[in-house]
Amino acid sequence: MKYIQNYIGGELMAPKSGEYLDNIDPSRGIVYSYIPDSTKEDIDLAVEAAENAFPKWATTPKDERSAIMIKIANLIEERMDEFVAAESLDNGKPESLAAHVDIPRAVSNLKFFATAILHFASESHYMENGAHPGINYTTRKPIGVVGCISPWNLPLYLFTWKIAPAIAAGNCVIAKPSEITPMTAYLLSEVCIAAGLPAGVLNIVHGLGQKVGDAMTRDPKVKAISFTGGTQTGETIAKIAAPMFKKLSLELGGKNPNIIFADCDFKKMLSTTLRSSFANQGQICLCGSRIFVERPIYEKFRDAFVERVSKTKVSYPTDPEAKLGALVSKPHMEKVLSYVELAKEEGGTVLTGGIQVHLEGEYSEGYYMRPTVIEGLAYDCRTNQEEIFGPVVTITPFDTEAEALMMANSTVYGLAATVWTENLTLAHRFADQLHSGIVWVNSWLVRDLRTPFGGVKNSGVGREGGFEALRFFTEPKNVYIQL
Repeated sequence: MKYIQNYIGGELMAPKSGEYLDNIDPSRGIVYSYIPDSTKEDIDLAVEAAENAFPKWATTPKDERSAIMIKIANLIEERMDEFVAAESLDNGKPESLAAHVDIPRAVSNLKFFATAILHFASESHYMENGAHPGINYTTRKPIGVVGCISPWNLPLYLFTWKIAPAIAAGNCVIAKPSEITPMTAYLLSEVCIAAGLPAGVLNIVHGLGQKVGDAMTRDPKVKAISFTGGTQTGETIAKIAAPMFKKLSLELGGKNPNIIFADCDFKKMLSTTLRSSFANQGQICLCGSRIFVERPIYEKFRDAFVERVSKTKVSYPTDPEAKLGALVSKPHMEKVLSYVELAKEEGGTVLTGGIQVHLEGEYSEGYYMRPTVIEGLAYDCRTNQEEIFGPVVTITPFDTEAEALMMANSTVYGLAATVWTENLTLAHRFADQLHSGIVWVNSWLVRDLRTPFGGVKNSGVGREGGFEALRFFTEPKNVYIQL
């Protein structure tokens, strides 16, 4: 039975408490390793290590920082099969998904920010008129010690999404992966040691949010917090960090609309909607869980979609034919199933799915669920307003563009939206009016790492990605020189 270790000051070490948490394989429902139950003591050690490392790392030339990050990325690629297997086992997702999305994207994150920092430039403003001719120029310096807290749904993918720009910009990082999916973060520790990342630049502390995340957020030496996770947890972090004037980047929940107009490319839309509804068991903040369909094609879509969904294979993660694997934990599966019961109480009809799946043999205790499609619900009922974060979607007809827009914008969330139409004018007009940080037209989950990522309303504060992330992890200073 493997004991995961913290990575502090360049070394792997046990938690100061000597206590560990169970790490459960969701595909089998059994404990397969143990996670440090870290406390404030471990965070204090990590902060001290980061503080000690910061002066040298902040002044290390960008090309040297970049070279180390590229080496880390290359070492992950060399251990690709090991990382893929670990991500799949830890999270319950199909290995095929981890192999094609999670781990390759983590590598891309590191390589992108390793090179982006080489091209990150500041501004100058020439003042040629008036009483004070001169030049203003802006410098950008790393903040210092920063905290990065990532979720369980895309473990290494989102972990590196935060860490990479932070260390590229010259900061030293205290990072907390989800206690539900810690394994690839632990493997990253090993890779960082092998790559020669200076001690203290990255510190990975495992454990519970109420212990590790809370201690990190409250520490006055941690100058910024980048968090991805639930809206309620984001609110808690903001209440602690805001009065301390920490910089905050919060990527929170979503209840994303998928709006399908009658003139869409039906075949392409149907295939993509299947993926955007249930990829990663619906456990992606960008999944389109509310599907609005223009009435002339509503029945055609409903029948074709339900047929495709009903044939989707739910299986153990190493099954090459699996389209959906296990949900991440038993409590989460029970929560998702409870929303199916709520939908029935609210007058919805389950067209397919909505039940737990019991596989055979060693996987009989795993946390599997049939992908679920529900119709007949009011747009403003709880099922259509609250984030479920599982393989559950609702379908609703609409008659007018105004009605579709009203329903799409009706939730407290505003992370992402998808629009299907061949009418270019309609696409632009509708995208412009959606209350959403990201809009995909005739596609889904197409990510250019240069673009800003984040939501509006209760879906978060700030933007990640591209130079937006590098700006977040630096402080600007304006210098004026009189000519």
